[in-house]
Amino acid sequence: MAGSSLETVRFVVKTIAETAIEKEKEFNELDSAAGDGDFGTTLARGFRSLLAEWKRLEKDTRTGEFLKDVTLILIRYMGGTSGPIWGTAFLRAGTAAGDKQELHRADVSEMFQAAVQGIEERGRAKLGDKTLLDALIPAVESLTKGLSSSKTDKEVLAEAARVARASAEATRDLVAKRGRASYTGEESQHAPDAGAMAVAILFEKISDSWM
Repeated sequence: MAGSSLETVRFVVKTIAETAIEKEKEFNELDSAAGDGDFGTTLARGFRSLLAEWKRLEKDTRTGEFLKDVTLILIRYMGGTSGPIWGTAFLRAGTAAGDKQELHRADVSEMFQAAVQGIEERGRAKLGDKTLLDALIPAVESLTKGLSSSKTDKEVLAEAARVARASAEATRDLVAKRGRASYTGEESQHAPDAGAMAVAILFEKISDSWM
């Protein structure tokens, strides 16, 4: 990711959007174990709207500008609790990127860390609460460590995806403390968190599709 450009950021965001739409039914099924069963539909609605406005977004010339425009669309159309959470992640990443046109490895790490912090603050959640953070935090830690090494971008992403998947699967043993699933108490155990699984699937798709 050294020397990553705005086009690379566009690639990642578009991959996330297309995967969220493709996996809508699967995400709903994951959410139905302890939630309302509409997580996939909520995500897909926001990302469909994003892709519908993609041509307009292509006019953005700075990474920060692009990600802030992504934020506005997601918050406007995604709705529910997911809109503010995912919107905040993109907003914080965009703020960290600022006006840079070329992103180096340290910049990418900073963007992901800023996104995590934004989600923690917005959702008032932490590691162990059985949320998407239980996959995202370990994956970002892996990503940050990998980006400071001599590993290739592909190797770094593959390892982060493996960590995300293992961490998401491990949420089966947790009791939900945030969101709709928290209302079910002990019943939220034995099924993985839908948001954490979504994070794992998105990391895997980005890794598999990496240019």
